[in-house]
Amino acid sequence: MIKVLRNGAALAALAMAAGTMAQPVPIGITAPPLSDEPYVFDTAEQHKIKLTVIAKGFPRPFAIEFTPDGDLLLQERGGPLRVIRNATAPGATLDPAPIPGMPTEPGGIFSLGVQDISLHPDFASNHLIYFTYNATAPVPEGSPPFQRPGYFRLMRGKLENGQVSSVATMFAAEAASYAGGSRVAVGRDGKVWVTTGAPFGTGAQDPTSPYGKVLRFNEDGSIPGDNPVAGSPVYTMGHRDQHGLVIHPETGDVFSAEHGPNGGDEVNRIKPGGNYGWPLYTYGKDYDGKDLTELPTAPGFEKPLLVFSPGIAPSGLMFYTGDKFPAWKGNIFVGSARWGQVNQTGSLIRTALGENYGDLRRERLLLQLHQRVRDMVQGPDGLIYVLTDGPENAVVRVEPVAP
Repeated sequence: MIKVLRNGAALAALAMAAGTMAQPVPIGITAPPLSDEPYVFDTAEQHKIKLTVIAKGFPRPFAIEFTPDGDLLLQERGGPLRVIRNATAPGATLDPAPIPGMPTEPGGIFSLGVQDISLHPDFASNHLIYFTYNATAPVPEGSPPFQRPGYFRLMRGKLENGQVSSVATMFAAEAASYAGGSRVAVGRDGKVWVTTGAPFGTGAQDPTSPYGKVLRFNEDGSIPGDNPVAGSPVYTMGHRDQHGLVIHPETGDVFSAEHGPNGGDEVNRIKPGGNYGWPLYTYGKDYDGKDLTELPTAPGFEKPLLVFSPGIAPSGLMFYTGDKFPAWKGNIFVGSARWGQVNQTGSLIRTALGENYGDLRRERLLLQLHQRVRDMVQGPDGLIYVLTDGPENAVVRVEPVAP
C-alpha cells in the first residue's frame, strides 16, 4: 500500500531544494532541417529502416493518436486538436483547419490548456475522447516563470462529424500546482489512467494531493472500488514529472515515464499502492551536480523498471506488438528530448525486454535527425509513427527496408 515518510524535517529540506532547482543554460548543437526525401538508417537487430516525414509545420505538439479509420489525431500542447488525413497512405495530408470544440485557455501559454489525448477503446461506436488539461491559476508573487501553476483537470468529449462536443470535466483538482505535462490512457476495460507531476515541493508524498501521482478512474469519472485507497483516485504516488504512459496492449500492465531532476529519468511499472520515492529518493542529481538524496531508493519504495543516467528527458511510451518489425516485437520505446542535458540530441530509445520486463539492451534510434521525440504510436498498418517537437515539429513514419 501507499507508504508516506512522515519526517517533517527531511521533507522540509527536500522541499526547499526542489523548490530552488532551476534548469541550466541550454547547451546544444545546430540541427539540420528535416529532409523532404526519405532517410535510410541501419539499426541493430532489425537493420535497415526508412523514415519519411508525412507532416510538419504545426505549433508545439504533444500527442498523436490513431482513429479507427486511419486518420492521425495530433494534439498541440495548450493549443488545438489537428488531424492528418489518411496517415498510413502515401498521400497523407495535414488538415489546415483545427478540429473545433476543444477548450482553450487565454494567453496562448503552452503549459496551460489541453495536454494529452486518448480514445475510448469503443471510440468507433461512442466517439469518446479523454484529455488532460491545465486551467489558469494565479501566479504567486516572486514565483519563477518555469514554475507556472495551474489547476489540473481530466476532461472528456465526443469527437464526431469533424468536431468535438459534449465536453465535460471528469475530475478537477481543488488546489493548483506546477502546470506540467500529463498523460492519459484508457484501458480495454474502460479504466482511465492519468499521470500528474510534482517536481517542486513535497506534493508527490501527500496522499491527499492529486499531483505527483498516477490516478485511476472509471470511464464516467467515478472512483473504482478496487483502488488502493477507498474513495481516492490515487493509485500510486512519489512521481516527479511524468510525460509517458502506456497500457501494455496484451497484458494490461501499466507503465509511466518520468523526468528526474538531472539524470535519473525513470520508466516505472505501476503497482497498486506503490510509492516511487520522489522527492525522498531519486537516482538523479541537482543541476549543480550534487546529490539530492543520500540513497536512490529504500525498502518499502518501488524501484524503477528502467533508469536513464545521463538523463533523456523522456516523453511518450509504446510497446511494439506488430509484425512489420519482427526483431522489435515486445520491445518498449521511449521518446527522448535530449541526451545528458545537451539540446538537439533527442532520439527514440528502444529497449529489448526479457522475462518480467527485464532490461536486456538499448538502442538510440533517429538520433541522426537531432530532433526532440515527443510521442510515438503503432499504426494500424504495423508501422511506427513518431512525433517530433523541435527544432522542427513533424510526424515521421518508420518502416522496414526489405533486404
